[in-house]
Amino acid sequence: MIRSMTGFGRGTYSLDGREYHVEIKTVNHRYSDISIRISKAYSYLESKIREELGKKIIRGKVDVNVWVDDYGTRGRTVLLDEGLADLYMNSLEKLKQRYAINEEVSLSLISRFPDVLRVKKEEDDEDVVWSELKQALTQSVDALIVMREREGSQLKNDILEKTANLNTYVSQIESRASLVVNEYRTRLNYRVKDILGDTMVDEGRLEVEVALFADRCSIEEEITRLKSHIKQLNHSLEDGQAVGRKLDFLVQEMNREVNTIGSKANDLEITKVVVEAKSEIEKVREQIQNIE
Repeated sequence: MIRSMTGFGRGTYSLDGREYHVEIKTVNHRYSDISIRISKAYSYLESKIREELGKKIIRGKVDVNVWVDDYGTRGRTVLLDEGLADLYMNSLEKLKQRYAINEEVSLSLISRFPDVLRVKKEEDDEDVVWSELKQALTQSVDALIVMREREGSQLKNDILEKTANLNTYVSQIESRASLVVNEYRTRLNYRVKDILGDTMVDEGRLEVEVALFADRCSIEEEITRLKSHIKQLNHSLEDGQAVGRKLDFLVQEMNREVNTIGSKANDLEITKVVVEAKSEIEKVREQIQNIE
């Protein structure tokens, strides 16, 4: 299915008091450009995230935000430094005796002294953390793809409508092109007779001039190639692959053929249709810029 490069996806996964959150936003870009924001504690997962995204997102500017909220006890232990607590207590007892203080030393006071209680965090098992984070990542990517496919479907329908208009313009050009040479022959014959009067017209020479004109203004090849490009573009839209670059190339070639037709046709009516066709091609090009 055709996909837009614009989208957003969010995913969340929680286990044992630890919550993983992933948000992905994508916009247009000529190539694949992935930017990941993740806390330093989990930065070792960045390469895995990048690799996973590369499997499903072919093109676009991708901004990924990852954060982890840890409310559980997994991997954490509170350590009591009894020796340091004894030193604090002994010092406090000396203060009490020296200054005749009767106040009791409370537990809350001792616990607030530096390093009496310390939280020790064990190293996470990278494979376990990745397997958990991947759940949230997969959710966000799936939501992103759904949004990109939905918008891609709308882009496809719009482009098909515009290429149908282009085919109409090509048919008009083709019909008009078949009349141009005959009209030129008539105009040329009229002018020559107007100039020469009753003098005999050299029909052979006249036909040579008409043949030269027909060769100069022939647009049959350009029309054939333009039809082929439109057909390829429509087929590519049905392929359901990442065809954005291919479509961009085809539009460039279509524009080239239309410009050539306009410069060679030497006919005002064809020129008017060429202007309309170029306008439609530009609309197609703008839409294609957002296709993956």
